[in-house]
Amino acid sequence: MARAFTIGATSLLLAVSSGIAAASAQTSRAEPADPSGFSSGADVQVQLRQMLAEMKPEQGFMWRPLVRDGATVAAIEIWKKPGRPAVHPAEAEYAIVLEGSGTLVSGGTLADSKVSNANLVEGSRIEGGATRPLGPGDVLLIPAGVPHWFGITGDRLVLLGIKLPGAK
Repeated sequence: MARAFTIGATSLLLAVSSGIAAASAQTSRAEPADPSGFSSGADVQVQLRQMLAEMKPEQGFMWRPLVRDGATVAAIEIWKKPGRPAVHPAEAEYAIVLEGSGTLVSGGTLADSKVSNANLVEGSRIEGGATRPLGPGDVLLIPAGVPHWFGITGDRLVLLGIKLPGAK
């Protein structure tokens, strides 16, 4: 009987201590990392000011990622000079105008197109596109495969550009 009591007490002690250890392990585990990318408004302004300070006087464009998840990227784009009309065959592009002013021409047909790389086809002009003025707070979506061009009407046009691979 004493032997049965000892075995029973030992089993109970092991069960209780296992439960305490498990509970302790559950409460002492680190919180999972936040899977979302985040950049505060202050972070955005710091990066923008750094980029402007780094741009050379003759430089017309600068792009730098702000947050990313694999191939999905949100980046600050600074345009001081217009680029070439372009098409991203497999990427949609959202953009929010952060500062400055410009013009968006989108749609129509890209003339004199030339493949620059798998994600970019450039041309000399857009024929038959729609023209819209751009200013702070404007939001735009350019679907994959749609020609587009940004004109600059002031000192610069600053965008938060978001590329979405595979979106059509």
